[in-house]
Amino acid sequence: MSLYVAYVLIGLAIAMPVGAITVEMTKQGLKNGFMHGWVVGLGGMTIDIVLVFALYMGLATILAMPIIQIPMWIIGAGFLFLLGLDSIKNADHDITLAGEKVTKSFFTSYRNGLLVAISPGNLVFWVNVFGVVLAKSYGQGESSNFLVIAAGVLSGILLHDISLMAIVSVTRKAMSRKVIKSLTMVAGVLLIGFAGYFIYEFIQAIKSYI
Repeated sequence: MSLYVAYVLIGLAIAMPVGAITVEMTKQGLKNGFMHGWVVGLGGMTIDIVLVFALYMGLATILAMPIIQIPMWIIGAGFLFLLGLDSIKNADHDITLAGEKVTKSFFTSYRNGLLVAISPGNLVFWVNVFGVVLAKSYGQGESSNFLVIAAGVLSGILLHDISLMAIVSVTRKAMSRKVIKSLTMVAGVLLIGFAGYFIYEFIQAIKSYI
């Protein structure tokens, strides 16, 4: 239990810095409420769970290969650029003020979470951090520790997502449609900025092999 609680706190610390997934969650939360923002987070956590399972099954070495990681920079950049552009172009669409009926599907929000989470940064984190944890656990004959640690980190991320969406859902009650539109456009610019960073990292990675 102490191991689990310790890694719940680590999961919280990991999730707190503002990243692409946080931006997308906040945007959807402002436009369509708590559940849509949280579903974005669940989409991101789906990728996390898949990576944890892959590591546990012994795929850490394959996932750490440059031939796997390098293309993900440009793939992730493409997804983020399209999401950012869509946010700017459709900033005034699908806005549901507090008390109004939401018409947007949960699947769309969940899909956005999946797309944002497909990034090499996410992959590198799980491979580097949990690859070491897994190797240590196997070395000590306690592979179950890996699952406890992974569950703790995922729980911390989930707790962060719920807390963030609770704050956003309360804040949006005082916002007008114009304010939400403006913040949605800002979120789009930030997503495009993350896409630019991914492209930069892709170029740097390619240069190291030229």
